[in-house]
Amino acid sequence: MDYSSSHPIFKQGELIMKNNIRVERAIKNITQGELAEQVNVSRQTINSIESNRYVPSTILALKIAHVFGKPLEEIFALEDGD
Repeated sequence: MDYSSSHPIFKQGELIMKNNIRVERAIKNITQGELAEQVNVSRQTINSIESNRYVPSTILALKIAHVFGKPLEEIFALEDGD
């Protein structure tokens, strides 16, 4: 089964980028689509980032943090994989 395009495959001990975009969107009361428009990506991209299936570029991560008015580290964090 090929998961390369839809599911991340991590080896034990690898770092995983987690995020709290869903929580921040709820606080700001905006949809995935509205956030996507503000950072010029598709709603599906935001969904993939929120679901930890896609790691955004540095520029996109900074744009997302800017929308929420918070430092990057308050939106994204690295964690050890299982």
